[in-house]
Amino acid sequence: MTSIFIGQAQTAFQPVFTDYQRNPSRINDILRRNEDTLMKQFREKGLQWPARYLYIRSFKYDSQLEVWVKNEKNEAYKLFKTYKVCAMAGTLGPKRMEGDYQVPEGFYYINEFNPRSVYHLSLGLNYPNASDRYLSDAIQPGGDIYIHGSCVTTGCIPITDSQIEELYALASGAKAKGQDFIPVHIFPVRFDVKRSTEYLNKYVRDFADYGHLANSLRDVFFYFEKNKKLPVIMVNGRGSYVLDEEVKKSHPGAEKKQNSAPAVVKKQRTLVAFNEREIPNTVHKLPEYPGGADAFKAYLKELNQQLSPYLNEEQHTAYVLVEFIVTSTGKVLNPRILKGGNDQLNEHLLDALELMPDWIPAVREEQQVPMKLKQTIVIENRPAA
Repeated sequence: MTSIFIGQAQTAFQPVFTDYQRNPSRINDILRRNEDTLMKQFREKGLQWPARYLYIRSFKYDSQLEVWVKNEKNEAYKLFKTYKVCAMAGTLGPKRMEGDYQVPEGFYYINEFNPRSVYHLSLGLNYPNASDRYLSDAIQPGGDIYIHGSCVTTGCIPITDSQIEELYALASGAKAKGQDFIPVHIFPVRFDVKRSTEYLNKYVRDFADYGHLANSLRDVFFYFEKNKKLPVIMVNGRGSYVLDEEVKKSHPGAEKKQNSAPAVVKKQRTLVAFNEREIPNTVHKLPEYPGGADAFKAYLKELNQQLSPYLNEEQHTAYVLVEFIVTSTGKVLNPRILKGGNDQLNEHLLDALELMPDWIPAVREEQQVPMKLKQTIVIENRPAA
């Protein structure tokens, strides 16, 4: 739910909050207290007050949150301020399940104004977005992602209390002026900082399937750097972001990328209809690979031998997180890659998982029940003995 604001001529911020907000006088005080400071800061930067359009972008590794503003729809955005993100959880890469402590990466917008936050004030993001809903855990993708105060986090973007007051005031003003969707882009790194991109490249070597998302984020970053406007971003039927060719050509090295080897063509895999609500939260006995733990270790060793030739040249090891359902009759259904590998390796791994033998099903209260399993499969180039 978003707050509703009605602007009046006397002041820039005259919020009228919906019934769920407990203390409107507190928000009025905060907005009025910050208005004079923000007006002065805008004048010092040669910006027009108040901002009618707001754009926020955050950089995980660099611990920065930028605020960009403009007053006309067709204007170029101008940088107002860069805040320090004062705490960070998780690692590079997107959020894919509840409880993974990951800050999402991708393209979002503010969908909630929360003046009652236990973290002073907070602005909610629309995670999971259309891409996340396809690629994240189907039952528990996680949620409740905010930009907030208090400098603590388990997967959000925290700034200081004084900074969230400024940002809340700016976002409230833009909302009052009619900006229903305030875009928030979350990037892994600043792609124009060498140290940051080197760290990202090292991370992608171990989790190559993340490279496609990282490339899309990079393309949008450089398109904005060049044009100071936002591109059109869509999501295809596989959950990937779709960008215009103009956006893809914006970053340094784009021409070299176009001349590289063609992308792997992914198979159209048909998911078997299965009601995941039938999967219990707990079981008395987990599913078991036929032959037990030793047989499963042998299976994983064989997978490594089959798949290691598909590691990229710069990859020595890939940690591929997969999930699949073991039905109440032991059938393996709907395997998918959650994280790791690379496009070619992952296609062959999915082929192998689809051919797995039947498992011994999970048991709950002496009844065989379905269970969803997650497994990290390590693929590495081992030196010859």
